[in-house]
Amino acid sequence: MARKEALRELQSRLAERLQAARTQQRGSSWLAVECAGRGLLFPLREAGEIFAPAPLLAVPHTHRWFLGVANLRGHLHGVVDLAGFLGLKGADAPPPAPGQGQLVGFNQSLDLNCVLLVDRLAGLRNEEQLTREPDDGSLRPTFAGARLRDGSGRVWQELSPAALAGDEQFLRIVG
Repeated sequence: MARKEALRELQSRLAERLQAARTQQRGSSWLAVECAGRGLLFPLREAGEIFAPAPLLAVPHTHRWFLGVANLRGHLHGVVDLAGFLGLKGADAPPPAPGQGQLVGFNQSLDLNCVLLVDRLAGLRNEEQLTREPDDGSLRPTFAGARLRDGSGRVWQELSPAALAGDEQFLRIVG
């Protein structure tokens, strides 16, 4: 029970900081998450509400990374296993255990009732905390932005939910 309360407090603090960061236009800021051991950054202007895991209703004939639909605050949302979609885990990996991870929504302005399942939230980051890595020339999907390094040396990959919302492979859930 204490773990649930601590999680609610963390979500509440993050929601307050997200809202405060959205109203500040001083520079770039991101929601940091971990997914299959990788650090990912979602620009705050594109990230939406954070939800605790919810019961899922499977949808037949969809890709393995499309976990199903969930009722979140009275609205149906598609649930995407982000690690599965990005290919960060093998095709034979078991699906995420029910109740594991966090669900990150898309900003309402993107008009997409979908959430991304990530392993855990890692807080907020701003441009003062990160240094842009030089482009290594490797091919990346259009939704993958810059690679950034924090003060501890960890590399973070920026992902654009807005670009992801327009990605043809992401929108084609039927397998």
